[in-house]
Amino acid sequence: MQKLATAFGAATILFASATAAMSERTDLVLGVTLEPPHLDPTAGAAAAIDEIVYANIFEGLTRIGPNGQVLPALAERWQVSDDGTVYTFHLREGVTFHDGTTFDAEDVKFSLERAMSEESTNAQKVLFSAIESVEVADPATVRVTLAHPQGSFLYNMGWGDAVIVAPETADHNREHPVGTGPYRFENWARGSSLTIVRNADYWGAPAALEKAVFRFIPDTAAAVTALLSGDVQAFPNLQAGDALPQIQADPRFEVVIGATEGETILAINNGKKPFDELKVRQAISHALDREEIILGASSGNGVPIGSHFSPANEAYVDLTGSYPHDVEAARTLLGEAGYPDGFSATLKLPPTDYARLGGEIVASQLREAGIELEIIPMEWAQWLEQVFTNKEYDLSIISHTEPNDINIYARDDYYFNYDNPEFDDVMAKLEVTTEPKERQELYRRAQQILAEDAVNGFLFQLPKTGVWDARLEGLWENAPIQANDLTEVRWAE
Repeated sequence: MQKLATAFGAATILFASATAAMSERTDLVLGVTLEPPHLDPTAGAAAAIDEIVYANIFEGLTRIGPNGQVLPALAERWQVSDDGTVYTFHLREGVTFHDGTTFDAEDVKFSLERAMSEESTNAQKVLFSAIESVEVADPATVRVTLAHPQGSFLYNMGWGDAVIVAPETADHNREHPVGTGPYRFENWARGSSLTIVRNADYWGAPAALEKAVFRFIPDTAAAVTALLSGDVQAFPNLQAGDALPQIQADPRFEVVIGATEGETILAINNGKKPFDELKVRQAISHALDREEIILGASSGNGVPIGSHFSPANEAYVDLTGSYPHDVEAARTLLGEAGYPDGFSATLKLPPTDYARLGGEIVASQLREAGIELEIIPMEWAQWLEQVFTNKEYDLSIISHTEPNDINIYARDDYYFNYDNPEFDDVMAKLEVTTEPKERQELYRRAQQILAEDAVNGFLFQLPKTGVWDARLEGLWENAPIQANDLTEVRWAE
């Protein structure tokens, strides 16, 4: 804290001297915690990819707006057949990719079929599972036929995993992304920053910023110093810790506590002993004190959850009372499961503040119930390989920031190793149900099943703590999707 306070005082002087020079600037430096492993949103699960490229470099047929609404993007309009199985997309004309090649219906067909193929490395292949065929009617018209009605189809097409890419450049998007968006990729200084610049040939309204630099700053003290000195003008999601009240009191900054789609969980490997025992998972849930975890891991700004669902969703059910904090109940359940003396396990943590800070608290709480955890800090690439891909873990802490993603619990071979035919049946019904009230009832039942099974330790909805120069306009207050959309961002005159 002393270190942060000292930085605050020193940076105030530096910031004041830089103010005049910023009055008419058209560039922006944004601070982000994690550096992406690569830059292809159609070939990776890391949220850090979409946080840079979504809506800035790449676009889809539709896009998700700042309030979670489905908006036109590369498709300017569409029609849906009476039976809900045929979508006819009318594409914008005169659109080009950043390399100068023309965008047309063949690119849409290529992108969707590429995502659906057996060789696809798309982390969200389920988004395309209902597609039966993709036909090119003419260069500006695409007809997508579904095997059955899907109430979420237009929303699914707005995910970062569904952006449209060109066959000429698709294989190189990991290192040099080429899209149709208002910004084009310029440079990636590994370990330091990534720069995008205004696309002069953009089909829509030109971006107000000429250049935006995403600077990777995983250290909290360094992030606060960079903000206060003016080196960084915005943190779309700043983990400021004890320095946040000081920043909130400074009129130079706008501080907005918004909502995300990030269900923060204590992930449990349900396919590994002793976690395949329901009573063990229930014991873990009883051992967790959400209030203490939220205070330590999110500065008290997280919203408690009892299942894998956002409290902002109208179908949300408050299930936080399913397993109230009760250490004795946890010990009793462990004894009934055959572990009266507890057991030891590992807790593998990615390099985010909420995970590292929350991990220490969770380990302390489980220790009281008789579960001794070895904390293993990991870099992001390690976590993705060992935990997410290979399922080599006992416990972990992670925030799932994909929108409305409760269906991940029905996926075969997903890293939770969870299997419940009743839950799968609810998801199957939801897939073909379009009536809003019926969909809400199915979502509610799905939440209840996950809570009853104590699949994971459901902790809190990750807050979005936006901090930026008070003269900036257009940054998103909430995060309905993994994005730092800069299309409307500008400096106030």
